[in-house]
Amino acid sequence: MTKGGMESVEVFTSEGKGRGLKAQKEFLPGDVIFAEPAYAAVVFDSLTQVICHTCFKRQEKLHRCGQCKFAYYCDRTCQRAAWLNHKNECSAIKRHGKAPTENIRLAARIMWKIEREGSGLSEGCMVSIDDLQNHVNSFDDEEKKELRIDVENFLEFWPPQCQQFGVQFISHIFGVISCNGFTLSDQRGLQAVGVGIFPNLCQANHDCWPNCTVIFNNGNHEAVRSMFHTQMRIELRALNKISPGDELTVSYVDFLNLSEERRKQLKKQYYFDCTCEHCKKQTKDDLMLAVKEGESKPSAETVKEVIQFSKDTLEKITKARMEGLYHEVVKMCRECLKKQEPVLGDTNIYLLRILSIASEVLSYLQMFEEAADYAKRMVDGYMKIYHPNNAQLGMAMMRAGVTHWHAGLIELGHGLICKAYGILLITHGPSHPITKDLEVMRVQTEMELRMFKQNEFMYYKMREAALKNQKIQVMPEPSNETSPSLFHKKE
Repeated sequence: MTKGGMESVEVFTSEGKGRGLKAQKEFLPGDVIFAEPAYAAVVFDSLTQVICHTCFKRQEKLHRCGQCKFAYYCDRTCQRAAWLNHKNECSAIKRHGKAPTENIRLAARIMWKIEREGSGLSEGCMVSIDDLQNHVNSFDDEEKKELRIDVENFLEFWPPQCQQFGVQFISHIFGVISCNGFTLSDQRGLQAVGVGIFPNLCQANHDCWPNCTVIFNNGNHEAVRSMFHTQMRIELRALNKISPGDELTVSYVDFLNLSEERRKQLKKQYYFDCTCEHCKKQTKDDLMLAVKEGESKPSAETVKEVIQFSKDTLEKITKARMEGLYHEVVKMCRECLKKQEPVLGDTNIYLLRILSIASEVLSYLQMFEEAADYAKRMVDGYMKIYHPNNAQLGMAMMRAGVTHWHAGLIELGHGLICKAYGILLITHGPSHPITKDLEVMRVQTEMELRMFKQNEFMYYKMREAALKNQKIQVMPEPSNETSPSLFHKKE
């Protein structure tokens, strides 16, 4: 079964998993298997004034819709592109007096599309909205209560002159959003900014060690070659060689968790038991729980104490970060590392989590040398755990490379930036804004490295002068969010 731009993929029944996607031809790492525009998408409630409602890019100055005063756009191009989806929403917001929550807005956009096109197969979709999983029967009491509230609020917002839908169908749509909503990120890929429904992507089953990755591409409305280049979309990209007939899988959760934790998360959010090889065999769990080897191997009791101390510290750190107490965070990280280092192995996830926070916060505070040391150790650990073409690994390497460059460690910095570039070419592709930024950094550090090797003394003199004349690039303020997860689950 293939449809509009999906010729290289087919839907099939995957044993024990229901529907799945299968490759129809061979793919190599970095190949785009398919690109899919959103069936419907909305910006999160908290970011409606700083994110464009069409392309989901973060912009300094946005144009506001003169009618509803709610929607914001980069420019006229984005505003025009949005009108088909915003038209009904615009008048409904004016009639209602205010915009409802993101869940209601997304459900309404889906319903308006169904009103326009019917609920059968839309162009380019391999499955209809009717046929998407909703898991409403698996909801617990709290989720059922939230669903009832959402349905009531939706009915208040929904205009009387529009097509009317039954409560059961409205509940189905909210169920679909709950377990199939895909997280949309800003153009830097660092912050989750919205949620969308992509019916073809929903058919890809989970594997903790997948053969594909999904990247959100905000599009580029200055590129006029074709709709494919201009449209906001997701891209399903191959991480390794895929043969015809292979199932296409993506990971719904970050791999950097013990198999038991990943299984719990998948069961809670997506209502299935993960049976992938990595979970069944608990592959890499030993690395993620590694302890120091050698003559003075720590006792089980000591390990237990240090892990509990790490968990408690991580909770306190989250609180301090929320309050912007970054020097306090650094102090807690140093204390925790002092306890962890004689006991935990280099790949232990509790050690890696502290190293990650310490390097990010110290970079923000411009204490680059200490940050670089922690970042290098973090990346070395990640490389032993993550898939070699994992996007999270590529992003971590990029940050570590930039931190080393700021610290004046040009050789290590350039090496990390090159490795990160190699990964992101596969996971994001050469035209993604992150990859383009990285290419600029790679060229710059290569030039600096050449200068450094020719005359070290002159290099440092020139660098010093350049940094005095030019305000040092401040690292972005640390965020409390981890990198956006694949699917958005309403908390």
